Amino acid sequence: MQSSQEQTTTGTSRELLTFTLGSEEYGIDILKVQEIRGYEAVTTIANAPEFIKGVINLRGVIVPIVDMRIKFKLGSVTYDETTVVIILNVANRVVGMVVDGVSDVTTLKADEIKPAPEFGSGLDTKYLQGLGTVDERMIILVDIEKLMTSRDMELIETVEGAAA
Repeated sequence: MQSSQEQTTTGTSRELLTFTLGSEEYGIDILKVQEIRGYEAVTTIANAPEFIKGVINLRGVIVPIVDMRIKFKLGSVTYDETTVVIILNVANRVVGMVVDGVSDVTTLKADEIKPAPEFGSGLDTKYLQGLGTVDERMIILVDIEKLMTSRDMELIETVEGAAA
């Protein structure tokens, strides 16, 4: 089985959907994206972790919604007309993630991607694939498959079960 990095590599470039959280720009594998929707009210689930906003019914599929600003501890959350939900298909599961806005689809060449810096044990960087640079922009590359299948995200299964 190919790793997510190999799947998005065509020759020496990678296609990413870029989005913003606060003042930072992030990129995820475009092949994991199912669709992009405007933010809508969710059905909250009792006792769910704060970063799991709730669930939506997407054409008969119950989709847990994860707020990435809360997940990454990036300060206060405000929902406005630019707030969107990126619907992902990861690990045979459909999950939505709330972001401040979607930028565009970007192709990064291998020489535009640098390894994620090591910050020691104080900061968790296991979900970072690296840092990309395009012109003057810095894009934080997130391994969305690893993030959405991590131990703390196992709670999504609990939320899906409670909503069913």
